[in-house]
Amino acid sequence: MRFLIVFLLVTLCISCEDDVVVKPHASLRLRFPAPQYSEVKMDCPFVFKQNEFAQVSVNKNCGVKVDYPNMKATVFLTYIETDKTKMMAQLREAERLAMNHQQKAINIPQSQYVNPDKKSYGTFYEINGNAASHGQFHLTDSTRHFVTAALYFDTKPHFDSLLPAIEYVRNDMRMMMETMEWRE
Repeated sequence: MRFLIVFLLVTLCISCEDDVVVKPHASLRLRFPAPQYSEVKMDCPFVFKQNEFAQVSVNKNCGVKVDYPNMKATVFLTYIETDKTKMMAQLREAERLAMNHQQKAINIPQSQYVNPDKKSYGTFYEINGNAASHGQFHLTDSTRHFVTAALYFDTKPHFDSLLPAIEYVRNDMRMMMETMEWRE
């Protein structure tokens, strides 16, 4: 009996050893194609250049939806025909929409955009953190045209994991903003 107990204990001790397995270092690397920009063809009072990697659709009110299906990301552009009397209210509303994300955002750096040659003036908001939107901008000619844009991902917001995709689409949004021209 004693022999059986000793045998079981020895077998148990020997069988419980873990083999050391060296695991290779690995990290997730997201690769996106180098952006190639072309002008979006549409019957609206504005035009802009967009990454050919994205799919663009335009509705009858000149609302534009720019889809990045591989990233599950969408940039929504809203066009408003306006006048000088409504401009300040629309600017405040655009800023309010961006600042609504402050509760979840780490910070929201803003950069002003001014191009007097194209008569384009606006603000770009980088929304950092686990907020619903990760980038927004508004752009106007200060007299008749007003455009807002917002980036959303069709996934739960994990800022660190989404950061490469966020930066890629933000760069495209900046290109949209900087190449937007108004039509009469």
